[in-house]
Amino acid sequence: MLRTVLAACMACCLVAGANASSVSGFNTVGLRSQLAGASGSPLRLKGGSTPTKSVDEVIGVYSKKNRLALTLADFMREETLKNPANSDLEHIFGGIQAACRAIADMVSKAGIQDMTGLAGTGENVQGEEQKKLDILSNDVFKDKLRKTGCMAYLGSEEEDTAISIEGSRRGDYTAVFDPLDGSSNIDAAISVGTIFGIYKGAKDKKEFPLLTGDEQVAAGYCMYSTCTILMITTGDGVNGFTLDTSLGEFVLTHPNVKMPPRGKIYSCNQGNCPQWPAKLKNYFENVSAGKGQTGQKYGMRYIGSMVGDMHRTLLYGGLFLYPADSKNKSGKLRLLYEANPMAMLAEQAGGKASIGDSRVMEFKPTELHQRVPIFIGSSEDVDEVCSYLK
Repeated sequence: MLRTVLAACMACCLVAGANASSVSGFNTVGLRSQLAGASGSPLRLKGGSTPTKSVDEVIGVYSKKNRLALTLADFMREETLKNPANSDLEHIFGGIQAACRAIADMVSKAGIQDMTGLAGTGENVQGEEQKKLDILSNDVFKDKLRKTGCMAYLGSEEEDTAISIEGSRRGDYTAVFDPLDGSSNIDAAISVGTIFGIYKGAKDKKEFPLLTGDEQVAAGYCMYSTCTILMITTGDGVNGFTLDTSLGEFVLTHPNVKMPPRGKIYSCNQGNCPQWPAKLKNYFENVSAGKGQTGQKYGMRYIGSMVGDMHRTLLYGGLFLYPADSKNKSGKLRLLYEANPMAMLAEQAGGKASIGDSRVMEFKPTELHQRVPIFIGSSEDVDEVCSYLK
């Protein structure tokens, strides 16, 4: 019986090998004939009324060669060839993607390797209890950035003060980052992420440079969810790369991302509504009832991880906000390593980011862990909510 089954399996493999596409040579003759016959007519999907894709387009979806046309390493190499001054950024993003791969692996295995729960180290400088993965992610990100040889200072949510890089590895750049945003969601296996911003011109600085978001030379986030997606900008648009775990490479999957000028979703912790100013409450009453500028009812979606909520907002449009209130009079989110990087991404994608009366990236920081209110997302949605705050 077993011999018969094995023989049948071998026969199937031989047929598949003869007809299906191969990864290396991508011989599609058999697959093309199965999809469209000799005529090569467009593929009619089950349930569809008219053919919408040619056979070559469908085969391209399954071609690993096509899907891996551009990796993050390739992308940054091209950026350096166009502008040799970006060579350090190529090294920095090499370190960032190495850190994100490692963190993605830790997040995916957290439940089976005893990496969930509190670390038992007490509160960090934010007054928040540290999770095990907070500390591990912070160590990984610091290590990979330090090894690039490009960093002068590192500023992390998990560190009380900024870290100065000394010796032969000291470079000219500053990195600020939240190594694991939304870590309170880890135990529930909900999306978390890393947020980072990059600044230049720090090599000869005696103290950690406190610069505006407009002075960032690059920014991005990595979301660890059903897949691992790294969204980046170097000041020339936004591009997204998805981790192909079979190769260990981030592959370009979201080229030249543009945020819609309007959305129909707002994202916030509405449990704080009683502490919000009356003008802001009026905004939510209007848009949720379809009485806003568009006349369309808005719905609420809130994950509780800025990376997850902003990723949806970046792709679908809408509004993410964390306003100041009677409890958090200066806002809740940190300017340098949460608000500014996300603001740069939003603006590079055609959106906006405001603290209520001015752009986020114009706000001059006075300390590493400074907090600000934020209203970020589709340009028209940000304009509308800010009009209520005047």
